[in-house]
Amino acid sequence: MLFVNSDQIKTKTLPALSENTFLRYFTFAALYVAQGIPEGLLWYAIPAWLAMNGKSPAEIGSYVAVIGIPWSLKIINAPVMDRFTYLAMGRRRPWILFGQVGLILSFLSMSLITDPLNNLSLLMILGFVVSFFEVSQDIAVDGMAIDILPVDQQARANGLMWGSKTLGISASVASGSWIMSHFGYFYAIVSFSFFIGVICIIPILLRERPGEKLLPWTIGEASKAAEKIQLHSWKGIFKSLYKVFFLPVSFIMGVAAFSYSVGRGLIDTLLPVFTVQQLGWADTQYSQIFATANLISGILGMIIGGFLIDYFGKVKMISVYLSLLILLASAMSFLKSFWQNDIFVTGFIICFYILLTFTNIAIFASAMQLCWKRVSATQFTLYMAISNLGLAAGAALMGQLKGFLDWQFVILTYVFFAGIMLVLIRFINFEKHQTRVGELELKYADKQINFNL
Repeated sequence: MLFVNSDQIKTKTLPALSENTFLRYFTFAALYVAQGIPEGLLWYAIPAWLAMNGKSPAEIGSYVAVIGIPWSLKIINAPVMDRFTYLAMGRRRPWILFGQVGLILSFLSMSLITDPLNNLSLLMILGFVVSFFEVSQDIAVDGMAIDILPVDQQARANGLMWGSKTLGISASVASGSWIMSHFGYFYAIVSFSFFIGVICIIPILLRERPGEKLLPWTIGEASKAAEKIQLHSWKGIFKSLYKVFFLPVSFIMGVAAFSYSVGRGLIDTLLPVFTVQQLGWADTQYSQIFATANLISGILGMIIGGFLIDYFGKVKMISVYLSLLILLASAMSFLKSFWQNDIFVTGFIICFYILLTFTNIAIFASAMQLCWKRVSATQFTLYMAISNLGLAAGAALMGQLKGFLDWQFVILTYVFFAGIMLVLIRFINFEKHQTRVGELELKYADKQINFNL
């Protein structure tokens, strides 16, 4: 009988992601492009195409609401991914492949709708399915990043991931709209299925850790490192999540992220209304500037965003970014006489979103470092859910504030929420938190040993 050990497997294949820095960066960037493609198409290109073909705001709004449902259910998906996996192929990689293959198949199914303009119900259902697989991939990729990225590479990886997703969104919006206008809906959807299929080759060829199987029928075995941190019960997952999330540093991060997101949601909702209703801009003018700001911030985030955080430190750079955001918002509020100067307002929007992007990268990297690998997908998703709740609260708050405050004071309200995070971030001590997580890990290991005895 022929026996093949993991060392032999390792020498005959590409390096595993846990072993190679370049492959890690390349893979996470590519997978985030794959997430940006359906997001750009579903959330921007298709709604614009529907509007161009005379669909009502109510119909388009219903479509957007339905495809957004899976993103609201991320906190349900994440524990499933922490609980179940096929360890022989990696802790997160089977779920990434599930998301990738699901995206391809659901996109192809979506292309088969013969008359989507007159069959919005089916378009919504299949758009929901595409979003579901996109969410699955998003959770799995983030979980893998936390599991295998060294701490000193998390910020740079987040910069690459954020920038890659922005490029994927921008490319799919631009090309998707053009293909649908010139060749039709079917060819646009099939084209994107092809590109996602090409990206899917990457996780098929690259192992998460050395010695694992590439596919279920190939040679390999579960990694000891993955087996060590895998939980096998719902009780273990939720008990571990409770313990790690309510450690002081982790809880402070949750509160700080919520406050920051309230401010961000306020500004995101405020700017299109403010520029159109107060300044008299056309909606297309704001959309073009917003798209430009996002593209610039995505590219800069990819190139230097993560590098600055790695070099100077997460807490320091978050403090710098928040201080600059507070100065910008204050200047916009108090320099009311410059509001009719389009260059001034455009400069504010672009600078503000560049700093927001850099801050987001630093916050995501910080959240990753605070995660306990046993429940990394669930814990990181919880941080994101808290942030999304903050965005919704900020959007709702804008309408309430405008009822009794002038625009300049509504803008100034951002300073309050950013200021809360600026204060709280000073209490984030990563070394102290990692020590506490290490203690939790030791206690868990001791319990497992006693249980086995």
